[in-house]
Amino acid sequence: MNDFSRAFSAALELILRGDAELLAIVLLSLKVSFSAAVIGFALGAPCGAALALWRFPGRRLLIALANALLGLPPVVVGLFVYLLLTRSGPLGSLGWLFTPAAMIFAQTILTLPIIIALSHRACEAVWSQHGDSLRIVGATRLRAVPMVLAMARTGLVTAFIAAFGRAIAEVGAIIIVGGNIRGHTRTMTTSIALETSRGELALALGLGIILIAISLAVSVAALLLAPAGKR
Repeated sequence: MNDFSRAFSAALELILRGDAELLAIVLLSLKVSFSAAVIGFALGAPCGAALALWRFPGRRLLIALANALLGLPPVVVGLFVYLLLTRSGPLGSLGWLFTPAAMIFAQTILTLPIIIALSHRACEAVWSQHGDSLRIVGATRLRAVPMVLAMARTGLVTAFIAAFGRAIAEVGAIIIVGGNIRGHTRTMTTSIALETSRGELALALGLGIILIAISLAVSVAALLLAPAGKR
């Protein structure tokens, strides 16, 4: 049996027996990524709707910026958040550095452009189709926001799933602000990087299998929620 076969067998054994360390890492990853996606959605979806409904100076620039930041380098975000949260930084008094809170903060920044850009596209399509009807019945743009968000719910769910997918697969930012501390801030991606460098391939491969399964589930969910003509 070669090294890959032995590592793969050991990884499956860890998964099937519900290894405590593996489960703790997976649960922390899901908690951090889901929290970041929820916060990012709560902040980003209304911003995307506002960009779709209102016309104001600088609007096009903001839309272009949101789309440009879709490829925001995670290590740069990690460095930015680190400088904010370090003891001498403006948010150092929060004591978040090297905690899950810092990881959620960094991942929220990474998810925001995704949610804003996708929410804007979804809401703009709804507004262009139903905006006149909403104005005829007396709805102001502000009052129309929740109605547009409700009608664009399929696109918004897709935006949330895309943001969660970005967060769950992220490693650069969270390893900087979280420190990859065992039992405290160690996630699937940071553990895979660490365990591979140490030659502990069973745990790394087991986490990799779970991460791939989650990523595939996220991709399938996004595909199923897309309109039939865009699949």
